[in-house]
Amino acid sequence: MVTVGTFDGIHLGHQAILKRLNELARETGLEPVVVTFHPHPRVLVTPQNYPLMLTTLDEKEHFMPCFHGGAVVVLEFNEQLKEMSAERFAQEILVRQLGARKLIVGYDHAFGKNRGGGIADLKRIGGQVGFDVEVVEPVMVSGRPVSSSRIRAAMHEGHLREAVALLGHEYAIFGTVERGIGLGRKLGYPTANVNYGQDKLLPFPGVYACRVEVQSEKKMGMMFIGHNHFNAAKAVTVEANLFDFDRDIYDAEICVYPTHFIREGRKFASTGELAEQMANDKMNVLGIIGKGETTCQ
Repeated sequence: MVTVGTFDGIHLGHQAILKRLNELARETGLEPVVVTFHPHPRVLVTPQNYPLMLTTLDEKEHFMPCFHGGAVVVLEFNEQLKEMSAERFAQEILVRQLGARKLIVGYDHAFGKNRGGGIADLKRIGGQVGFDVEVVEPVMVSGRPVSSSRIRAAMHEGHLREAVALLGHEYAIFGTVERGIGLGRKLGYPTANVNYGQDKLLPFPGVYACRVEVQSEKKMGMMFIGHNHFNAAKAVTVEANLFDFDRDIYDAEICVYPTHFIREGRKFASTGELAEQMANDKMNVLGIIGKGETTCQ
């Protein structure tokens, strides 16, 4: 029992496919297998215009078990796979390597070289090489199908609440804690700097209330996404200040979930001015937490 896709975001549409895959696996006794790709196929197909990821490979590995109880096979999307025809992919990967007897796909699934194989081709090939095909209909929200591209557009426009509604789960930024310039600690607001993947799509720059998971603990806090103007490198950083937490977590895995947009980032004339603004930001975040609000703004 197999499904194939990039599953970027593991959004509501993907979840419907995974739910059906695992339901049928329980009914038939077949093992449910998810086949996905890394890097995203468009990195090779359209290298001048490929999307940043809603979920990096590390994030997929971290969160896929929440929605799928079986094996996950990650195929390296290289030139050989890029040039593989739909027929050859079905025969060599799905049948010969995975022993697929049934394939579950989304309504807009296409596969093979240049996405040349559509649903009709897949059903025809499946009949020839020995697997059935079931198509899962789109999940509709506000009259439109949920898709990764739709979620990316919402993220680019700063509509985090809409993106989260389409995802069906909080937006996660997963990585390891790396050393920054230490300014936050000097100002009384130590931050965990997240070493996120370079191909990760970040939310709109600014300050957010956030939820954080690190070393089996769950904390609330505030976070900054953007250019730290006091950092000479001026790279886009993701920094989280965890409330009621002061422990060395360098190199630890961390997952940060922005929950409420507080304000846009701006350049401060001095570190004192920044510290004053951070105090105001924390008051705003604590006010949101005190109201028990957990949905994204």
